[in-house]
Amino acid sequence: MKCLVVGHVVRDLIRRGSKIEERLGGGAYYSALALSRFCDVEILTSFSQLPKEWVEELRSIGRLEVLPSEETTSYELNYLDSNRRELRLISHASPITELPAWKYDAIILNPVANEIPEDIVREALNRAKLVSADLQGFIRSPRPGPVELIRRDCSFLKGLSVLHADIAELPYAKVSPNSVESLLLTDGPNPGKAYLRGRPYRFVPLKVEVGESTGAGDVFLGAFTGFYLECPFIQSLKRAAAFTALFLKHRSVEFELDEVSELARKVTVEALSE
Repeated sequence: MKCLVVGHVVRDLIRRGSKIEERLGGGAYYSALALSRFCDVEILTSFSQLPKEWVEELRSIGRLEVLPSEETTSYELNYLDSNRRELRLISHASPITELPAWKYDAIILNPVANEIPEDIVREALNRAKLVSADLQGFIRSPRPGPVELIRRDCSFLKGLSVLHADIAELPYAKVSPNSVESLLLTDGPNPGKAYLRGRPYRFVPLKVEVGESTGAGDVFLGAFTGFYLECPFIQSLKRAAAFTALFLKHRSVEFELDEVSELARKVTVEALSE
C-alpha cells in the first residue's frame, strides 16, 4: 500500500527543568513513523535546513519530498511534567500548497501551524480512499510566540475518514461527530472518546510511566490509520492505543505487531448511550 503524510517536520527545542534537548519532531514526523509500519510512506513537507542526520532519518521512514522554504518550523516545548507542557512557536516554514499528482491508499494531514490550506484538504479527499487529519494544526495561530488556539469553522474537514483531536481542542472548531466517519478525542493518559458515524464510545488508554508524551497523539493517529486500512473500528481503536503505549515505553516503533495485538486485549472500549 502507498500512503502520504503531509505537514511540517519540526526542529523541537525541548526543556525539562535545566535540561535542554534539540531534536526532530512535528506531527508529520511522528505520524509517518507509525504509519511506516503498515505501508510505503511518502512525506510531503517544507523546510529550509535540518541537520543531515535528521534528513537521513526522514528518508529512512519513506520517500521525502521537500517544498522550498526560507524558514524551518521550530517549536520550544517546556515540559511542566510528563504530560503538561508550554509551547512557543519560534519560526514557521512555507505553507504546503500542492499535493503530488498520485493516488494513495491513505493520506494523513497533520499540520502543526496552519500550513495546510483548505483546498489541500479537499484535494486529498479526491486522492485517497482513506483521509485522516489532526485538528491541532488547523486551529493554531501561525504567529511566532506562545501557541494560541484560534476559533475556526472547520466544516472543510467534512467527509474525512478519521479526525483526531485533543479533547480540549474541540471547542475551538465547529466539527460535528456526524461530519466525519471516525472522530477520535484523546486526553493524554485519561479516558478518551471516539465516534463512529456519530455513535459514541469511551476508551481507556493503557497506563505507561513516561518521562514525556511528545508525539503520542500523532503516533496514535498514524497507528489508527494504519490499522483502519484493514481492521474494523473498535479493533483499530484498541490496537492504536496499544501501539501508542508501546511507543511511549520505548520512544520507538521498533516492536512486533503481534505484541501490539496481545496488548490491545487490555484496552477497554465501551459503547455509550448518548
